[in-house]
Parts: sequence; structure tokens; C-alpha cells
Amino acid sequence: MQLILLLAAGVAVFEAQWSVVFVALATWVLTLSPRRFARWIGIELPPSFLLASVIFVFGTLFLGEVFDFYERYWWWDIALHFGSALGFGLIGFLFIFMLFEGDRFAAPPLAIAVLSFATAIAIGALWEIFEFGMDQIFGMNMQKSGLVDTMADLIVDTFGAFIGATAGYFYLKGRQLGGLGAAIDDFVKLNKRLYGKVRRKN
Repeated sequence: MQLILLLAAGVAVFEAQWSVVFVALATWVLTLSPRRFARWIGIELPPSFLLASVIFVFGTLFLGEVFDFYERYWWWDIALHFGSALGFGLIGFLFIFMLFEGDRFAAPPLAIAVLSFATAIAIGALWEIFEFGMDQIFGMNMQKSGLVDTMADLIVDTFGAFIGATAGYFYLKGRQLGGLGAAIDDFVKLNKRLYGKVRRKN
């Protein structure tokens, strides 16, 4: 995908399509950012996390904006919202799990799952506030159909966050929810120092 972005930018330069050049290069830079940011804050990301983040950025900016997938496919925005909410549900779980298991605190799996769910929903709500602000201040059209678009996004966010938090709950119970439990396990193993109690148990 990174190679496709560079090739697209090169073709766009040749054709003097400067907006495409900007979006392609900006997307390329963003696909490099997750690993750099993770290392900057002192964590390691599994390949599955890196791949998911690259696919999301590629789908949002390049396919969504350059190839107008948002208008071509009615379900494109829904799929991206679901994927991001699922990811934030997992990230919320890993962060809260780290706070409890990496320290002297402990909490039941259900409590950690509920907090993970709330974290993902809060992020989704903040994004909708951002879209509303951009539309009101700069006259953009990020909310598309207004209230209907916002509520549809929040409903999809809720489903994605629920699945992500549920995967975390099952992980703590020693069970799997698809491949999500394996992704959580990969992250924990790569960042054992952040999950002290898990390391002692294993």
C-alpha cells in the first residue's frame, strides 16, 4: 500500500494533479506514523496492529478522498467507523488492563471491559464533535446528512466498541473472540514490562 501511494503521487506529479499528490504523500507519511509514535511512547506494536492502522489510513484518506469511495459506496464510512471503534475498543482494553495489571490494582474482567467500551465510545463522540466543529466553523460537510449521519456513526461506533471490549473480556477469561484475542496476546507479549502481573503469572 505504501508503494501504491508513492506510485500514485508520482503519476499525479506527472499529470499536475497537486491535490492527489498532497493526499497521497500525506497518507504515506501517516502510514509510517503508528510505529514511530508507538516507539516514542515506549511500546511495541504487533504486525497485526500495524497492518490494521495502515489499511485504515489508506482506506480513509486515499481511497475515501482521492477515489471518492465515500460517495461511491454508501457503506464505506460505516465500515471505517466500525473498524476504528473496534480498534479503539481493543486499545482502550489494553490501556486499562495495563493500568490494573501493571500496578498493584486489580479489577474484574467485566469492569475492565466496561471501561474499555466507554473509552471507545468517548473517542467516537469526540470525533463527531470535531466533525460538527469543522462544519460550523469552516463550512465543511463532514457530517453529510447532519443528525442522521452523526447518529448512524455513533450507533456503528457502539457495535465496534462492544466487540472490542468483549474480545478483551474473553481474553481475561482465557477464551477467544475470533482472532482478536490473539492480537491482544501479541501486544501483551511484546510489552511485558507494562503488564507485570501477567508476566509473573506466566
